Amino acid sequence: MPQTVSPEEYKKLLTDMIQKQIIILGPDIALLKARNVEEMEIDQHGKVTEIHGDPKQALQKLIKSYMELSGLIVQKTMEPLLQKYPTLLPTEGEGPQGGMQ
Repeated sequence: MPQTVSPEEYKKLLTDMIQKQIIILGPDIALLKARNVEEMEIDQHGKVTEIHGDPKQALQKLIKSYMELSGLIVQKTMEPLLQKYPTLLPTEGEGPQGGMQ
């Protein structure tokens, strides 16, 4: 049975990701990229205050936004963080279109 994940858990993960990127990329770039994800509202410190719509979609867009910017560096810094939140990640074969393949 799938485990239900609260919006607060998504907010925490997204905030952790943004704050980690602030350290790596600097606040200007990290916050600019995060604010391009329209499903989230973010304060000046990188804390996600609201998620509008599907939190998984917000997570995927944020990861994609940072990956486009610095690819492998972001991937390597995100992997340990993402492993702390395995229930929040899409399962194998699940993508932006939704559903299992």
